[in-house]
Amino acid sequence: MPYEVLIDSGSDSNIFDAQIAEILEIDLSSGKLAKVAGITGIEEPYYIHNLDFRVGGHLFKKVEVGFLKQIGKYGYGVVGQKGFFDIFVVKFDLLKEEIELKLR
Repeated sequence: MPYEVLIDSGSDSNIFDAQIAEILEIDLSSGKLAKVAGITGIEEPYYIHNLDFRVGGHLFKKVEVGFLKQIGKYGYGVVGQKGFFDIFVVKFDLLKEEIELKLR
């Protein structure tokens, strides 16, 4: 199932909308409880689970993903330092509007 995310070098972790957990039949509250503040400064709880997922045809196993209720109100989920930037070298080309990912 495709899911679009923002690549956010300022994010410590990967955080997806809790509805994705529902679709994948993951018991949200069975994950590790954490909190995130983000731009608004308001702390919100989210739940971390280990997931397998694909990026560019490559399968990654047991990557930490947090699920946050209502993240959809911000637009997209995010991928961050742990579980994305530690797997890929990321190159942004603003003028070409391209992002290049290379496996580490």
